[in-house]
Amino acid sequence: MNKNNPIYKRILLKLGGESFSEGRKGGIDVGRVKFISKELADIKQMGIQIAIVIGGGNIFRGREASKKGINQASADYMGMLGTVINALALQDSLEKLNIETRVQTAIEMKAIAEPYIRRRAIRHLEKDRIIILAAGTGHPFFTTDTAAALRAIELEADAILKATKVDGIYESDPLLNANALKYKKISFLDFLNKNLRVMDATSISLCMENNVPVIVFNLNLPGNIKKVILGEPIGTIVKGD
Repeated sequence: MNKNNPIYKRILLKLGGESFSEGRKGGIDVGRVKFISKELADIKQMGIQIAIVIGGGNIFRGREASKKGINQASADYMGMLGTVINALALQDSLEKLNIETRVQTAIEMKAIAEPYIRRRAIRHLEKDRIIILAAGTGHPFFTTDTAAALRAIELEADAILKATKVDGIYESDPLLNANALKYKKISFLDFLNKNLRVMDATSISLCMENNVPVIVFNLNLPGNIKKVILGEPIGTIVKGD
């Protein structure tokens, strides 16, 4: 590994909605958004092309709402709108750092964002803009993890960086089991066979079929995005055998 040269030149960063809130409070914590923006600004200086898929769980969780009686499709659409709120917050924060961005949505919202068009998205990346992809796939019953896998494949990203609050993938929840084993590397098939819950099976299957590695890492430690891009051994990498 050359510490001065990134091993990934075009990345798809998957940010869960919880990345934007403090603890379990929900909503948007401006300090958290500023932290993420500064981390992105750091790697932007390295010439990395960055696409971001955002979740909306800090605003609204469709799955939880459906359990309480809201129609599943309606609940999922409501969650998609939450991702757009997060996307606009991140865009505002990045542009305050003089970073050019574009928000694209899978559900058309002409007043606030571009519609997602693959060729246009690639052109933005080539023009050194960060693209923020909101509203998931635009369809209910699909997670934002699946949206991340789909967009990474479409945009020919070198890898998906899955940002979490823990430092990788464990055999069980490390917040509940202090002795849980951490995987430094795991194959797509083993991930599926072990029924690990960090990403859903549909997203991992898409990555496996298209040979897109996934790196799961702790977003909360400053500099971790850069370390992943430089190939430093942090987090867990999920890839083919």
